[in-house]
Amino acid sequence: MPEETIVIVGASLAGAKAAETLREEGYRGRVVLIGEEVERPYERPPLSKGFLLGQEPREKAHVHDREWYEHNRVELRLGTAATAVDPSRHRVTLAGGEEIGYDRLLLATGASPRRLEVPGSRLQGLYYLRSLADAAALREAIAPGGRRVVVAGAGWIGLETAAAARAYGNEVTVIEPEPTPLHAALGPEVGGLFADLHRRHGVVLRLDEGVAGFWGAGQVSAVVTSGGAEIPADVVIVGIGVRPNTAPAERAGLEVSDGVLVDQSLRTSDPDIFAAGDVAAAYHPLLGRRLRVEHWANARDGGAAAARAMLGREVSYDRIPYFFTDQYELGMELSGVAAPGEYDEVVYRGDVAGLEFMAFWLSGGRVVAGMNVNVWDVAPDVQALIRSGEPVDRARLADPKTPLADLL
Repeated sequence: MPEETIVIVGASLAGAKAAETLREEGYRGRVVLIGEEVERPYERPPLSKGFLLGQEPREKAHVHDREWYEHNRVELRLGTAATAVDPSRHRVTLAGGEEIGYDRLLLATGASPRRLEVPGSRLQGLYYLRSLADAAALREAIAPGGRRVVVAGAGWIGLETAAAARAYGNEVTVIEPEPTPLHAALGPEVGGLFADLHRRHGVVLRLDEGVAGFWGAGQVSAVVTSGGAEIPADVVIVGIGVRPNTAPAERAGLEVSDGVLVDQSLRTSDPDIFAAGDVAAAYHPLLGRRLRVEHWANARDGGAAAARAMLGREVSYDRIPYFFTDQYELGMELSGVAAPGEYDEVVYRGDVAGLEFMAFWLSGGRVVAGMNVNVWDVAPDVQALIRSGEPVDRARLADPKTPLADLL
């Protein structure tokens, strides 16, 4: 009998965790991990945090050391793209024309930064952040300090890179078309707290404004806003979101809509093809709808869950979305979905002004998301509240003396 083969397209955190889990679960067949980058799989949070700040070495970002892949018989095919997937023949075609057959296939192709298509967007001095190479180039640009840095977008990447740029002693301006930072992720109430944080650290926020274009002779020298203002700039960081890399799935005829559509076991419309990580729009059994999550924990956990599903295990991927950030003196964890329209009120407990507090987003009296800021070891309790789906007493929720576990 020929050896069974599982192919993973995307040498990402999700892809690497899938390969790791396959071996941990006792799979003895062939595992092929294909990646476009020449870098072996790595985690992305350091790109806008420790590595960008010069606090962590490049090697710390890698999921496994080089020897791990050989020791675990994982064929790591780097620097090559998967150009086509043929579900009928169960074959993946690589850029050079080579074909690899598979019994089951995992798409862990991630996402790519959205590009600003405005006049001047091809000038030098514009930086997007997605890869280790991107982070290294950006760090080189901002580390000397004393530069005028403009950040387009006040999402997580925009705010984390703004904080890093300030840490190096640069002038920083953030331009955001929404009324608050993180408006789409947290809503205006908590988004306003992040606005205050960055202003206290000297960041100039231009809210309710977008980027209309760039000026410069080869090198960017100014950013033009939608309001007509010209902001001097030596460095521009663009962080306006990402698009899932769905092209291989689309060409294969799989169902796609803001990501590759998968069920709660991370299986696509083809029974032998799965998807995980940023590219997957998965049915969430707890929320009762599809959700595409772009955070680190989803890549880590989703890759492992997809591996188990590919091995025929019963999988119901219902992890509560989880995210963390570090900006200046603020460290926080966020669990759940807190976007506008997902909640009707925000309840706080603790010292908001002193940045030692928790925030809870409620819908119909039920906790749908929770954030702990400089308060630690409570994320499991927050997630338990979300998972319970039960109404909570607002007064007790706001009382720091009431253990969260007592609200269940």
